[in-house]
Amino acid sequence: MPEAKRKIIIGTRGSPLALAQAELARAALAAAAPGVPAELKTFVTQGDRKLAWSLEKTGGKGLFTSELESALAAGEIDVAVHSGKDLPTALAAGTRLAGCLPRADARDVLVLREDAERSDGIPASIATGSPRRRAQARALFPDAEFSELRGSVSTRLKKIADGNAADATFLAAAGLARLGIAAFPGLKFVPLSLDAMVPAAAQAAIALQTRERDAAFFARACDAGTTLAVAVERAFLSALGEGCHTAFAVHFAGNRLRIFREDIGMRAFSFPAPAPEEIPAAVERVLREIF
Repeated sequence: MPEAKRKIIIGTRGSPLALAQAELARAALAAAAPGVPAELKTFVTQGDRKLAWSLEKTGGKGLFTSELESALAAGEIDVAVHSGKDLPTALAAGTRLAGCLPRADARDVLVLREDAERSDGIPASIATGSPRRRAQARALFPDAEFSELRGSVSTRLKKIADGNAADATFLAAAGLARLGIAAFPGLKFVPLSLDAMVPAAAQAAIALQTRERDAAFFARACDAGTTLAVAVERAFLSALGEGCHTAFAVHFAGNRLRIFREDIGMRAFSFPAPAPEEIPAAVERVLREIF
């Protein structure tokens, strides 16, 4: 993006969480490019319109990102702000991932209705639209019954609290924190360790997608460590052909790599941070060890 650019147009979904993340991106850009104002432009995505959509049955590629990518390619916006875990590994032609903002807490949180909690702390029923969360939850709660649940964070909290969905669900710790939700009437929040439930690739990372020619400009606002970790995680997604429609999870931090897939369970490895150009070879070495 030329230095003389007078205004940056930031594309985002219009959900409360997406807007909170877009404001974090705007603040990061303001610090990286002082004096260049930025405004938000909101979009309604296919995922926002089809709330009954089942990721497992109908897939989810580009469900929350396609409209933003199209606007970026058409020049309607200068940068698209995504939840990192929503961004497909194959990006629209002429665009690239400029980088990610500093990652927040990547853990999942068990959200449990207090009056439904059994004496052993195990929920009898769990609602989640995530194949990844459901597959790992079956190991934690083998006797629980599972059902689908989608919607905004507030919608899911209300449905569990009202007893209209199930006894429990899962939400991302980062999303709750970004919305300022530390508690909710009638609910108990139980953070799960990374070993108990491996997060989705790029979970808790805010990704900035730009046109290729503008990537260096927007990379100024990004965090190198988070950007590298997300690149590693997305490389595993790409190599294995996984996505949000499958029960796959990968997380890299502090030279520790965790992977979950139903056929292998959870595996953890020592994984020294590679240089960006070394990521494909490093990923291939791990996959040879696993398979």
